[in-house]
Amino acid sequence: MNAGKLYLIPVPLAEGAEKSSYTFLHQEIIDTINEYVVENEKTARRFLKLAGLKIPQNQLIMHDYGKHARGQMDYGEVFANVLKGKDIGLMSEAGCPAVADPGSDIVLEAHKRGIQVIPLVGPSSILLALMASGFNGQKFTFQGYLPIDKGERAKRIKDLENQSAREKMTQIFIETPFRNNQLLSELLRICKPSTLLSISSNLTAADEQIKTMSIAAWKKKPQELHKIPAIFLLFV
Repeated sequence: MNAGKLYLIPVPLAEGAEKSSYTFLHQEIIDTINEYVVENEKTARRFLKLAGLKIPQNQLIMHDYGKHARGQMDYGEVFANVLKGKDIGLMSEAGCPAVADPGSDIVLEAHKRGIQVIPLVGPSSILLALMASGFNGQKFTFQGYLPIDKGERAKRIKDLENQSAREKMTQIFIETPFRNNQLLSELLRICKPSTLLSISSNLTAADEQIKTMSIAAWKKKPQELHKIPAIFLLFV
């Protein structure tokens, strides 16, 4: 018997962005799958409903790989039905599974078991922000979260700026939304006036904002980012 497939199913980045976040293929796939590995069951069920799921929700099997359950995952149980020929879906809390997301562990386990992995097209805040920044899209690095310690963070920001200058590389990073303002203040304090900074906030939402300016220009027009999902890009 052939094994089933693992489908990587993107989730909208913002409320009300469902129609722009999935294709007809998404609907086709979710109407054939009743088992999922999810980071957030509530988010996953809401997305499936908005995507037009026809399978009754009470027939769905959800495997939790959220923060508190991740360390106790039984991969044998997760992939038991897949090895019997049934397909399974992987969904993150927002955006693309396994990109800046712990779902990569699930994907690697699937490969170890010889299970075919199929990524579906969907929104990635990293790529959307890069596309809209005007920065180098041929050489870029996603740095994830910068250090919390102020001294280490300051050194890291300077290192990223210097590397961008040397290699003409776009530097991409994020912060926990309630610390966005502190990160922005540090960037404005540490980086050179001519360095370019692009900030994309609330991507795909009705109040989406994407701005690219020099550090000098940002200092004249600071932005309020407290508790707003945002992604930062530096380029020299």
